Amino acid sequence: MVNVQNTIGTPDWSTIPAPHDDGATRHLSGARIASVRLYSTTGELIDLATLAGRTIVYAYPRTGKPGVENPEGWDMIPGARGCTPQACSFRDHFGELRALGVDHLFGLSTQDPEYQREAAERLHLPFSLLSDEQLKLTRAMQLPTFETSGMTLLKRFTLAIYKGTVEHVFYPVFPPDRSAGDVMHWLAHRT
Repeated sequence: MVNVQNTIGTPDWSTIPAPHDDGATRHLSGARIASVRLYSTTGELIDLATLAGRTIVYAYPRTGKPGVENPEGWDMIPGARGCTPQACSFRDHFGELRALGVDHLFGLSTQDPEYQREAAERLHLPFSLLSDEQLKLTRAMQLPTFETSGMTLLKRFTLAIYKGTVEHVFYPVFPPDRSAGDVMHWLAHRT
């Protein structure tokens, strides 16, 4: 058994295999977002292709639930661990992201909206999580995925979208708890 928790509850990233850039997102820079309506944790249908301004979408494999075990071998899948720390980093920096020009912020996974709603409420997220449970956006945009325990899950990446076009891709994202900081750095220094 690998010890992946340090004393404050954040995973010890040095004990978890880091993901490597396998080129799975290279085609996304400059791409138009496919017009697909996704259910959000607020019950709204969101079409990322139609949103005005700048949108940040962080994709993550899956959130766990307290008291429910992760799939077998989860911590050893490169990039799988860290969905809650990533979501919390975006929550904690939400105001700063807005000040840097982010008009819309979403998390995205292939989990169903009800499952996501529990996580959004438990983590007090000031933004919605989007469900691509039917894999419509994933297939249309050829988003990177992996499979485990009968689930098709998104690899961890973040998209900066401006008026429906991907302007920047963060991939791979590791460690996940620094994801929001990486986005803020890019926003502050982009030309």
